[in-house]
Amino acid sequence: MTFNSGAQLDPDQVTDVRGRSYGGGRGLAVGGGGIGLVIAVVYLLLGGNPADLAPSGGGAANGPIGSQATQECKNGDQANARADCRIVGFVNSIQAYWKDEYAKEGGTYKPAQTIIFSDVVDTGCGQATTEVGPFYCPPDETVYIDLGFFDELQSRFGAEGGPLAEGYVMAHEYGHHIQDLEGILSGNSGETGAESRSVKTELQADCLAGVWVNHASSTSFIKTPTNDQVGQALDAAAAVGDDRIQQKTQGQVDPESWTHGSAEQRQHWFTIGFKSGAPSDCDTFSGPV
Repeated sequence: MTFNSGAQLDPDQVTDVRGRSYGGGRGLAVGGGGIGLVIAVVYLLLGGNPADLAPSGGGAANGPIGSQATQECKNGDQANARADCRIVGFVNSIQAYWKDEYAKEGGTYKPAQTIIFSDVVDTGCGQATTEVGPFYCPPDETVYIDLGFFDELQSRFGAEGGPLAEGYVMAHEYGHHIQDLEGILSGNSGETGAESRSVKTELQADCLAGVWVNHASSTSFIKTPTNDQVGQALDAAAAVGDDRIQQKTQGQVDPESWTHGSAEQRQHWFTIGFKSGAPSDCDTFSGPV
């Protein structure tokens, strides 16, 4: 995915706390009472026990402390050249789309912040480490990401990578923000299984990510994605399927422990959102997925 050279970025939507030191525990407290609220693939599917993700104290990150290199991200050329500026560009585009979508329906979109961290970070859900992967924290309405996740996605889980793979990940997390605004996350009980509410929650976020890709070029930040670039997103969706990760890390697949859905399911629901461009088509809760 290529950013328009003349696109003007808003770096204030992303807080950069890389390099900040944190004390205390190193667990993640998942807000909202449901393990399905986060894309905790690196921890949960590498043998981690969801019961271990208990509150560890700590509050939300205290603003722009650390490198704040993202404040240098001002235009589309920088987004094309720098990984952290790409995150700024993606966040700007994703939120511009949802702002317009809410306005069309007579509503008002409430923006969410993104925090880029390294190693460990304090959040409204407790303290989290990079092992958790990207996640959305409902109590502070913030998306958290360590950019090293994208390297892990390729080197460990075999994803092709590429800018739109990164955009898919960010749009998925903002899909959780939309679910939070709509009250969908409050019903997540944290159960696991191929047809569990946790899986349906994650698949809906995949579908909403596809919806954004459909409309991304209309936000003025991003050029229309090519078929190859859309393939990057589909490849990333498959790479983080529960079955793929379990097979790679455990040598066997256990659908009863799934929290995010299979590779096929994740690609399927992303494709539904991408082809239709309609959030209303992302109802994963009404029937089998």
